[in-house]
Amino acid sequence: MYIKTKGLVLRDAPYKESSRILTVLTDTEGKITVNARGAKRKGSKNAGAAQLLGFSELTLFHERGRYTLTESHPIELFEGLREDVALLSLGVYFAELMEAVSDEDIPNPEILSLGLNALYALSEGKNNSALVKAAFELRLSCLAGFEPSLYGCSVCGREESESPLFDLEGGVLTCRSCAEGTLSERMTLSPSVLRAMQYIVGAEAKRLYSFTVSEKTLSELSRVAEAYLLTQLGTEFRSLDFYKSVR
Repeated sequence: MYIKTKGLVLRDAPYKESSRILTVLTDTEGKITVNARGAKRKGSKNAGAAQLLGFSELTLFHERGRYTLTESHPIELFEGLREDVALLSLGVYFAELMEAVSDEDIPNPEILSLGLNALYALSEGKNNSALVKAAFELRLSCLAGFEPSLYGCSVCGREESESPLFDLEGGVLTCRSCAEGTLSERMTLSPSVLRAMQYIVGAEAKRLYSFTVSEKTLSELSRVAEAYLLTQLGTEFRSLDFYKSVR
């Protein structure tokens, strides 16, 4: 059976002499593994679509649970990322995150759309890459089922705490008096960071990066968004370590 879909390559690996095995996040089939036969050959018609972080229209042959790439038409290769090692490594980190939160053969077009918009923002260079990273991480947390509760203390309900504590495991706010004696890992949120997080969680997708914050607030926001997502996923990413080493 032949299937037409659109997909973003999250991971690629060489296979035999001339082929590649791709992990692709598609808009209709979810996360799938695709055999791109001959993609390593010079002049291969599928070489572009087999690139890491390439987004393409794909024709796949599906048989017995296996997908083989038969035809492709690149839509966006995010060339701006390939000219900067820091941006490329950040894009690879985004891809690893999407792979980690996506399910095999279960479509989640919102995650794909979030990833494409983030890669486009990085590639075009119109947005601060640290802001894109923080907004992507926090919004991905929401789409993965870890949306934080950012309005009021989770214990007493008080909403006007000046510097609430954010529980990285529970994804809730706690005022200082209610947090006394608890063992959960928490981070203090300044009012500006809390407002930024509330915006990211609730903003329309097309307006996700349409906000500005001071450098100090962005630095704090970056730490919180990254720590929260990694805590929820319970894993580390080598691409993130590499990004931090080269940025």
